Amino acid sequence: MATGIASLVQSGSKIWLDSVDPDEIDKNLPRGVTGATSNPSIIADLIASGRFDGLLAELSGENTSDEDLAWAMTDRLVREAQARFHGIWEKSGGDDGWVSFELDPLLEDKDNTLSHDQRVARYIELGKQWNAGHDNRMIKVPATDAGLDALEELAAAGLTLNVTLIFSPRQYKLAREAVWRGRQRYGQLDRFKSVYSIFVSRVDVYTQKHVPELSDAAQGQVGTINAKQIGIDNAAWWADKGLKLKQEMIFASTGKKLDWQDEDTYIAELAGSDIQTNPPGTNDALEAMGKTYPAKSRDLGDPAVVAEIGEKVDISKLEATLMAEGTAKFADPHKCLIQTISEKRGSAVGG
Repeated sequence: MATGIASLVQSGSKIWLDSVDPDEIDKNLPRGVTGATSNPSIIADLIASGRFDGLLAELSGENTSDEDLAWAMTDRLVREAQARFHGIWEKSGGDDGWVSFELDPLLEDKDNTLSHDQRVARYIELGKQWNAGHDNRMIKVPATDAGLDALEELAAAGLTLNVTLIFSPRQYKLAREAVWRGRQRYGQLDRFKSVYSIFVSRVDVYTQKHVPELSDAAQGQVGTINAKQIGIDNAAWWADKGLKLKQEMIFASTGKKLDWQDEDTYIAELAGSDIQTNPPGTNDALEAMGKTYPAKSRDLGDPAVVAEIGEKVDISKLEATLMAEGTAKFADPHKCLIQTISEKRGSAVGG
C-alpha cells in the first residue's frame, strides 16, 4: 500500500516542491513530485547558504545592481529547476512539470508610489520579459487589484499563469474569468494551462484571532473548507470548456499553524485533486510518517459546520486583512534577498 507522497499522488493530488533547491528537487523527484515553485524567500535562503557563491560571482559585474543580480540569480535557479522537470512537462503534454517564477513583489510594497495603472503596466511588461523563451515556466502574479487587472493581457500574450495570494472566492472568480478572456483572445486552447493558488493555513490563524466566537467544531476548519469550496467551484466552472489540460487549484500554505494540529492536517484534508505545494521539510515529514491518504478534497464535512462558518466569518474582512499581511510577506523577503546579495558582494570585496 502506498504511503506518504506516493499515497497523495495515488489519491489524485499532484505534489509540487515549494523550493528550487537542486538538491531537494533531486531528492523529491523519485518520490513523485512533479513541479516546483519559487519566491524571494526561497532564493534568499539558497544564496545565504553559501552553496551558490560561485554562481553569484559568475553573474555579478561591476555595473550590476544588487537588485539586478537578485533577478539574475532567480532566473538561473528557476531555469535549472525547469530543466529537471522538463521531461515531465513534455510527457504530460504541458499538464504538469511546471516551475513558477514570481514577478516583482515590490510592486505591492506599501512604499511604492506607482499608480494603479502603472503597476498593471509593469506586471504586464515583467510577465512578458520573464516568460520569453521558456517552455515550462509559469509566471506567478498576485491576486491584488493591479495583479488581477494585468491577467487578461498576460493571458492574451500566451503566458501560462499562476495566480497567487488568493484567500476569497471573489479573488478567485475575478482571476479565472480574466485569464479565460485573455486566453480565448490568444487561442491555442489545446495548450492552455492555468493554476490558482489558494492560501489555506493563514485563514485559520485569522479566524482564531478575529472570529473567536466560532465553535470548537468550526475553529481551525475555515481554511480547508474555504479551499475545498473554491476547488469544487473551479472544477465545475471549467468542466464544460472542452479543454485538453486541467485548470487547477494550488493548495498553498499547508503547513501546521495551530498548536493542536497534526503536521499533515491540511495535506490530509486536501488530498484527492488539484496541486499541493510543500516545502522540503514537509515532504520529509510525510515520508517519515508513512501514512495513507484517501481522497477528501471534495468532502466538505459536517453541513452544520459549513453553515456556521458561512454565517459567522465575514470573508471580505478576512480577505482585506490577509491581503495586507500577504503583500508585506511578499515584499519584505524580496528586500531581504537584495540585502543578502549586498552583504555577499561586500564580503567578497572585503575578502
